Amino acid sequence: MKTAAAQHASEPPQSAGLRVVETDRTDPLSLCVRSALRFYLDNMADHEITGLYGLVMEEVERPLFETVLNHADGNLSHASRMLGMTRSTLRKRLSDYGIER
Repeated sequence: MKTAAAQHASEPPQSAGLRVVETDRTDPLSLCVRSALRFYLDNMADHEITGLYGLVMEEVERPLFETVLNHADGNLSHASRMLGMTRSTLRKRLSDYGIER
């Protein structure tokens, strides 16, 4: 049996941003995003919401870049073609997020 600390150490790091509470693996990505946004907004109560666009973009872009880069075995040229962006743009975005290849 894992201790709580050991269990947390083996789990991927959790973002402080958007979360999907329940998911159906057959749902399209757009529905998952919509559900996460509704949950986030509903739980903000009376707190002021600012920077939502940046939060959503980071929550989506970071795993997108990490997953595609991993799928391309770290090959930036291949990953940039998959993403439909130039290699230099991808390098900049990876740098912005502190993602190393």
